[in-house]
Amino acid sequence: MSQSLKELHKKWSGNAFNKVVVIVLRIIVGATFVFSGFVKAIDPMGSVYKFQEYIGALDFTTLAGSEVFLAFAVPIVELVLGVLLLTGCLRRTTPLLLLLLMAVMLPLTYFLAITSAVPDCGCFGDAIVLTNWQTFWKNVALTLALIYLLVFNKSVPSVYGAIIQWIVMILTGILGFAIAFEGYTTQPLIDFRPFKVGTKIGSQLQPVNENDFVFVYKKDGVEKEFSIDSVPNEEEGWEFVDRKKTTPDLTPAQKAAINPFTIYDSGTDVTEEVLDTTLTQLLILMPNLPRVNKSYAFVLNDIADACAKQGAQMSCITSALSNEVEEWTKLTEPSYPIYTGDDSDIKMLARGNPAAVLVKNGRIVWKRTFSTLPAKQLISNAVPLEHLSDDLAPSLRLWEILWPYLLIMTILLFVNRLYPVVDYIVNKFKKTRNKD
Repeated sequence: MSQSLKELHKKWSGNAFNKVVVIVLRIIVGATFVFSGFVKAIDPMGSVYKFQEYIGALDFTTLAGSEVFLAFAVPIVELVLGVLLLTGCLRRTTPLLLLLLMAVMLPLTYFLAITSAVPDCGCFGDAIVLTNWQTFWKNVALTLALIYLLVFNKSVPSVYGAIIQWIVMILTGILGFAIAFEGYTTQPLIDFRPFKVGTKIGSQLQPVNENDFVFVYKKDGVEKEFSIDSVPNEEEGWEFVDRKKTTPDLTPAQKAAINPFTIYDSGTDVTEEVLDTTLTQLLILMPNLPRVNKSYAFVLNDIADACAKQGAQMSCITSALSNEVEEWTKLTEPSYPIYTGDDSDIKMLARGNPAAVLVKNGRIVWKRTFSTLPAKQLISNAVPLEHLSDDLAPSLRLWEILWPYLLIMTILLFVNRLYPVVDYIVNKFKKTRNKD
């Protein structure tokens, strides 16, 4: 029986149709993992938030604190394995490692599909948002393809030779880290979120539909969600807690169109005043106010003064609780107003804690993490706010990272193909010489 299976495997492995299937599966599955790893590496902070969501929803407390490590490791692993599969490197090991990865992801995404513990898995970051069931069936298809490749991948040779395959793996890992590091320290090199540079923000730009919200009230220590039509009477002991957005199965751009960025002052919508289309506004975003470095306090006050000299206004927007805002105010004595906003919107607008966003005439001019903001140029040299982004060129920076990788990969391909050509010529020369 085993002998006949071996013979069948050998016969099918040499079949031309099988080789076409292997090549096609390598391209489809490899490209899927490359894309998945690339878009997550582009925006590691987005992955951090998603892992925090997973840990909170699934109660994986042992992983708490490892979100940044996972945000770098997962996309790099996916990117490396995707490139190895595309190029046919490590023909048996690569599908096996990817199957081990799917052994974790397949049951996890099935659990998410039946429970909706997390709205979406984030497998393609913000570039493509799939429902949990779409993600599960995608993983089923990938798993089946990988099983086939595990059996027949060796029937098609690799693009690169044995030694060069390890170089390809290391180079791709370095590429993934470089892209993720840039996205983590400055901003994602490609912005897949709705609030891109050049777009307008503000609730005055789009009417707010109250049906897109649920209202959270608390009574006797128990919280409950209500629609706009069923909000309870506070005289019956219900206490208002929060208002949450409900826009399932929408792209980030659609969500932004329905639920634009809104700013509150003690519960009052002040977006129109803060984002006045006649003003230049520097927004300092602090989604996690308690974890913001207190040493920034003096610099922020100086920046607020420098903005005022240029006829601009600086405001802080946070999703912190009122007592956390009060504590920050007591410790730092801010010379700028502090407003509140939706936590997911703040994180969607710009990555970083804190982050800086320049808005002029209601339109986003630039955004960057606060740690990379050239504050001294603004404070000491009075450099115009618009020019504080002169060093930012995301598409150029991405190309600066990509082209050396692509060049080296091309050279390696040439070197890899050069050896058999030289070997053939040398052997041919030896045979000719022996005949003589």
